Amino acid sequence: MRKILLTVCLLLPLALSSCSSTRAPWNNKNVLSPEEAYRQGKIKNTPYVINGRSYVPMSYKEALSYEETGTASWYGQETLDQHNGQLTAYGEIFDPARPSAAHKYLPLPSLVKVTNLDTRASMVVRVNDRGPFVDNRIIDLSAEAAKQLGFYEKGTAKVKVEVIPPVM
Repeated sequence: MRKILLTVCLLLPLALSSCSSTRAPWNNKNVLSPEEAYRQGKIKNTPYVINGRSYVPMSYKEALSYEETGTASWYGQETLDQHNGQLTAYGEIFDPARPSAAHKYLPLPSLVKVTNLDTRASMVVRVNDRGPFVDNRIIDLSAEAAKQLGFYEKGTAKVKVEVIPPVM
């Protein structure tokens, strides 16, 4: 009887865990700070190749002074659900209804302030993916971020992107 009880106690958590999803949705409680992620080696800031072109992400130290003005777009424009539910380069589930961003060179994750230069609307978004891989674009935003910045319908906007230094 004792062996049966022990077996049930050991197998029940395993059986119940198979009923849950493997990744929790993004929220502040289950995301490491950039410093903690770096210390734990959970970031993917290694060089990578897309369409035959090499990209080398910046270090956190290099990114501290990053500021750029250029064109932003939002991803998923072809079909809004195209990227929904897929993993970002940082390993989180992409949700177009949550503000987030993709950048070719910034370390993952990073926080940036994005300002729409036409409307002066600005917001802070978390960079957790790679892109855009279209020439002359400096950042890709989720549909929600594009809505909040006022260019969802237009598709692109001239923006200023500034890294927000991590709080140590």
